[in-house]
Amino acid sequence: MEWGSESAAVRRHRVGVERREGAAAAPPPEREARAQEPLVDGCSGGGRTRKRSPGGSGGASRGAETGLSEVRAALGLALYLIALRTLVQLSLQQLVLRGAAGHRGEFDALQARDYLEHITSIGPRTTGSPENEILTVHYLLEQIKLIEVQSNSLHKISVDVQRPTGSFSIDFLGGFTSYYDNITNVVVKLEPRDGAQHAVLANCHFDSVANSPGASDDAVSCSVMLEVLRVLSTSSEALHHAVIFLFNGAEENVLQASHGFITQHPWASLVRAFINLEAAGVGGKELVFQTGPENPWLVQAYVSAAKHPFASVVAQEVFQSGIIPSDTDFRIYRDFGNIPGIDLAFIENGYIYHTKYDTADRILTDSIQRAGDNILAVLKHLATSDMLAAASKYRHGNMVFFDVLGLFVIAYPSRIGSIINYMVVMGVVLYLGKKFLQPKHKTGNYKKDFLCGLGITLISWFTSLVTVLIIAVFISLIGQSLSWYNHFYVSVCLYGTATVAKIILIHTLAKRFYYMNASDQYLGEVFFDISLFVHCCFLVTLTYQGLCSAFISAVWVAFPLLTKLCVHKDFKQHGAQGKFIAFYLLGMFIPYLYALYLIWAVFEMFTPILGRSGSEIPPDVVLASILAGCTMILSSYFINFIYLAKSTKKTMLTLTLVCAITFLLVCSGTFFPYSSNPANPKPKRVFLQHMTRTFHDLEGNAVKRDSGIWINGFDYTGISHITPHIPEINDSIRAHCEENAPLCGFPWYLPVNFLIRKNWYLPAPEVSPRNPPHFRLISKEQTPWDSIKLTFEATGNFSPLLYFLNLTKPYVLLCSSPQRVNTFSVVSWQWHPSHK
Repeated sequence: MEWGSESAAVRRHRVGVERREGAAAAPPPEREARAQEPLVDGCSGGGRTRKRSPGGSGGASRGAETGLSEVRAALGLALYLIALRTLVQLSLQQLVLRGAAGHRGEFDALQARDYLEHITSIGPRTTGSPENEILTVHYLLEQIKLIEVQSNSLHKISVDVQRPTGSFSIDFLGGFTSYYDNITNVVVKLEPRDGAQHAVLANCHFDSVANSPGASDDAVSCSVMLEVLRVLSTSSEALHHAVIFLFNGAEENVLQASHGFITQHPWASLVRAFINLEAAGVGGKELVFQTGPENPWLVQAYVSAAKHPFASVVAQEVFQSGIIPSDTDFRIYRDFGNIPGIDLAFIENGYIYHTKYDTADRILTDSIQRAGDNILAVLKHLATSDMLAAASKYRHGNMVFFDVLGLFVIAYPSRIGSIINYMVVMGVVLYLGKKFLQPKHKTGNYKKDFLCGLGITLISWFTSLVTVLIIAVFISLIGQSLSWYNHFYVSVCLYGTATVAKIILIHTLAKRFYYMNASDQYLGEVFFDISLFVHCCFLVTLTYQGLCSAFISAVWVAFPLLTKLCVHKDFKQHGAQGKFIAFYLLGMFIPYLYALYLIWAVFEMFTPILGRSGSEIPPDVVLASILAGCTMILSSYFINFIYLAKSTKKTMLTLTLVCAITFLLVCSGTFFPYSSNPANPKPKRVFLQHMTRTFHDLEGNAVKRDSGIWINGFDYTGISHITPHIPEINDSIRAHCEENAPLCGFPWYLPVNFLIRKNWYLPAPEVSPRNPPHFRLISKEQTPWDSIKLTFEATGNFSPLLYFLNLTKPYVLLCSSPQRVNTFSVVSWQWHPSHK
């Protein structure tokens, strides 16, 4: 019977039987005969044919027909990824190289820890409180005085306590204006005995949020700076430039103290570069997550000097994109001082950031040592550098920089990076172009299969993303959000397995119904080329956008391409045998290792943030999307194994079973999101504020007054976990947003009402501060440009003055609080009818 006279159904049935019988069951002559038969083009569903040749791109080889063992392939890939993850974890745990510390001229972590414990023993240090303005300042001045006594005669130490007043506007959280009065800065200048015309600034803040001892944010940084000051001042090595140490006392009040210094202090004009020490977590490694703007010489300084580098331009571009709802003093020095700098922060264990658990005992001494070693080395390098004095000459250009498992940093100019990226792209163009331009009788219908496979790959990614989002939305709707917050493996077992299973399912269906005539070897090669092409597209896009993070895509294109070229000959001759698998995985070692390194950082930062990101953003949707994206990237160069394997049934069954069981457990509420485990707490963030509110109109008259306990749940679950234990806190006291009032009618310290719109207001007796607040409207003036200028005076104990205007009901709101001491002088304020 001629092949062309068969119906499509008969052909599909006969080929399917032949595939199930296996190539090994047929005698060699029969297999050779089948190899010469023309093939139906699977993508087109029949009608077009191509010939199968033993050695061609579309031909079947002995190895390909044998196929990979599904169990061995799945276990091998799983063990491979686990081994790489283990290497990443080992590199993260190795904080410092062991060696002698505490010698003269070296940073002593034990001394820094002593400073840390004394500062945190004072307790929470909110701006305006005696703990912050008196006790902490007194301790810092006392220690600085002792350091000054021990200092070398080569150096001169000057100390100044600054108490600035001012205001500024900032484009953060939608934009607002911040006003401050009589805040505190402790400023120390270490310089050569003969003085200096230029300086490098080191900045930390000693204030904390109201409910936290603030060990990591930011007492440990101030402790490190004190010890760095001690070491530099006792050194017998002369400095070329001054080093200014700013211990600022009002960072948590929206970056106020740094603004007061850079815009008003006489020493600010000396500063040519700065290092800002911050925290988004507790301990671990301090990450360089911002540099510049531009000024590539600063990155080079860090690369040259840092003893334990940990830096990534990826973190810089992610942070500056605004995805993370946070900011640091870096912005103030950059925007108001036009000064380049380096921003560092601890990022591990952000679950206890800004909580009562942020205590000194949770910060490892090794973390303090590595931070101190790095800061000391970089400051010393800058203070003796000729570039600091002429920084403006080296300001142009960006740098691509990233560390390799904390061992060293690779850095090069972004223009060089663009050249490298486009060279890699040209390599892919030549590789794929050769295949596309070959005669059709040699490549079969490669172009058609490639485009069809690209569509299948994109469909598999899209449908897997839709699948996990459906699961995430359902879990959010039934009130089981954040089930993974205390058990991160739950998210992997739920969303990760669902993504992988859906990808495998789509490709298995494609293999069975579209590509059933093609050899496994041929399909494996086609889908490798498709993955290479997709990553190349990402590389071109990121490079064109001018993003330095494009180096990641370059790594994910260059190394797989080199690997493919090295194993291509063996693969064509022997198929997917053990030697091919070993060399293939070895060639993927660098891109997959670095990808897991970055993925760790992503989840280390974003998972805790999702526990404090407000009541409006479903955290499961965000995490599911991130997990799906990471899974797609990691699976990209393993998709070809689906086509090389004999079967995928066991793998899909296992993944589906794990996902289904996890889904049922999550829906039943088995995994409680939070933990009070003293060793590893992961608390729920609920803010309770006892307040008395007084509303004033434009004439200064009090139009409304009430008192209550204002309750905010800072995550998506609201107070659903609290109501069963405290029945009084339920939806009967839910305070819905007053749409005609600014910020929903509540005295938000920051304009975050768009993130947290679930509020509860429990009526309570009035607050009775020692000094009741007083508000007095001094004058009201109509301006020529159709606005109203209000001048008023407010004094007493209250939260920072909150004044709101609305199109129809302009008013001023004072919020009394017995825990704060704030005095505001006369404030001028303009209201325009278009303001809201």
